[in-house]
Amino acid sequence: MVLGTSKYLSTGHINQYFKFRINATVQLYKSGKIDYIIVSGDNGSKYYNEPVDFKKELIAEGIPKEKIYLDYAGFRTLDSVVRSKAIFGQDSITIISQQFHNQRAIFLASHHGIFAIGYNAKDVSGRSGLKTKIREYLARTKAVIDVIFDVEPKFYGESIEIK
Repeated sequence: MVLGTSKYLSTGHINQYFKFRINATVQLYKSGKIDYIIVSGDNGSKYYNEPVDFKKELIAEGIPKEKIYLDYAGFRTLDSVVRSKAIFGQDSITIISQQFHNQRAIFLASHHGIFAIGYNAKDVSGRSGLKTKIREYLARTKAVIDVIFDVEPKFYGESIEIK
């Protein structure tokens, strides 16, 4: 499962987190380490669709479209992780994101009875990553609160069978 992020920054430049997650996913798929990909992300409006952006890039990199499953309700990491089991039937997943994000996702997966390992995409350094690092501090606090209060995803929906 690759965790979503926006393709572009507010400046119009490509988001390096997006680019590096695409690269990591392609590397895992082409090396035979993963057979299918769940792309989870925000689909908050008709003009913003992380899963579709990821799918287009993955197909352009040679991954067959029938190997890619879209999770349109991955609004938060919690939603993505819980839905990997509840909707896509996965008890064991490889989470593809940057290390800081994978650590939080694995924490959430463990709490929800999912065996998860992380594959760390290249991180973004310098000023470009500073805002994200600050946000991550707050997100980790929220993840602990979510576990304490057993917070559920915003949406569930119908099961999707991964063949």
